[in-house]
Formats: sequence, C-alpha cells, structure tokens
Amino acid sequence: YRHYYTQQRTIMGAIKTIAVLIAMEAEAEPLISSFKLLPCPKSHHHAPLPSVVRSGEISFGEENKAVEIVLVTCGQDATHAVDSVGTVNAALCAYEVLKTHRPDVLINAGTAGGFQSKGCEIGDVFLVSEVKFHDRRIPIPTFTSYGIGAIETLKTPNMRKEITSLKSGICSTGNSLDATDVDREMMLQNDASVKEMEAAAVAKVCEMFKTPFVCVKAITDIVDGPHATETEFLENLAMAGRRLQETVPKVLEFMSGKSVADL
Repeated sequence: YRHYYTQQRTIMGAIKTIAVLIAMEAEAEPLISSFKLLPCPKSHHHAPLPSVVRSGEISFGEENKAVEIVLVTCGQDATHAVDSVGTVNAALCAYEVLKTHRPDVLINAGTAGGFQSKGCEIGDVFLVSEVKFHDRRIPIPTFTSYGIGAIETLKTPNMRKEITSLKSGICSTGNSLDATDVDREMMLQNDASVKEMEAAAVAKVCEMFKTPFVCVKAITDIVDGPHATETEFLENLAMAGRRLQETVPKVLEFMSGKSVADL
C-alpha cells in the first residue's frame, strides 16, 4: 500500500489551507451556507472545467487562528445538465484545486452506499481508512494491483479519538451507482464498508501531489439491502447532506491550528 503523505513534504507546520472536494452541489450546499463561502476567482486557470470553487476564512474559537477553506464541487455537465459525478471529473477537480490553491490537506466529503454486513446504517458517517477501485479489473499479473489502486488515507489517530461518532472502514470506488455481481465480488475482496464514485480517483491525484488525503462519507443507502439503490439514495440525500454539515465542521475544527503530524 502507498502512503503518499510520507514523501518529502513538510508536515510539522500549522495547517493553513484545507480543500474540501464534494461531487454534488446538493451534498455541498449545507456546508456552503453554514460557512458563508463565496465564489473564488482564483481557480480554473489551467483548464475549462465545470467545477465550482468557493472559499472563505473560518475561525473556530478564540484559540485557533483562521484557516482558509476552499470548497470545490464538480459542477454541472454542459451536455446533460446534471452533476458531474464519477472519477473523471473528480480527478480533474482535484488536480485543479491542488495546482491552484496548494492546500495543506484535501478532504473528499460526500455521500456513499454502505454494507449492512459491515454494520452500516443509513446516516452513519465514515472517516475512511483506505480507498480502492472495484471496477478497474485488469486480470494481467503485473496490472492487477494497479487496477485496484489501494491507497491508505492520512492516519488521524487523534482525530478518531476526539470525534468518536466517526466509523472506520475501507471505501471502494466505481463509476456506477448500482453494482453488478462482479462489482459485488470485487467489493467483497476489497473488504469494503463503503461504496461510492470518486474517492479512489481523488486519492490518486493527491498521491501525485504528495498532499495528505482525508475521506469523509455519509451513508445514504444500503448496498446489500432489500431496497433499490437509486430509491434510497434520493430519499436520503438531504439527510446525508445534513450529516455532513454536522460532521465536516468538526473535522475542520480539529485540524485548525494543528500540524498534519498532530492529526
């Protein structure tokens, strides 16, 4: 497994800029409103992307200095007029925000499916321990592990002790909302607790930039449950957005004023 944050990078200084990447506007809206984030002109200098970047300086209490929050959503697809979900736009978004804003940490926050067999319930929030792909199946010996693309997230033992409501587990990424039987077998092999459509791609870009990667996912649907994924997802999207609104600020507050090594 690759630990991208162990590369030659300064991790002892106080965190000053945190990027938050969220695929869908509906997932991000509660946080945008809560933090009163405004459109950021310092973006999209490198590519004509649909992504939307908002930012603001947030202070958590008198003891903590203000930290810059750069929140990016993947934006609306110009052809189909829907949120640009999936790995392609998420990777492009991550590249743009990392190149332009050079954050100390990038958080991929959003919604996900969860596995009942792993103890998941709708509304749970995960601080993901590792990300993998389940739909990059390359059955050639030298390419198999590349296809899975396992990357461990930044280890945050102190944050886990502080925010006890966060569950831990592996997140498996693929470009479909539903799952075929082959997908399910791969997710079982991945030991996945969480399934979604962006995290492993974002983690790979962070690895390239040697930027610490954190992943926070709220559960909207049960992958191995009796109900259709799309039905549960739509029913619970607003609730999951509120759960992210409750949880992500706690993560940001814990990071504020600390070094990466202190997390």
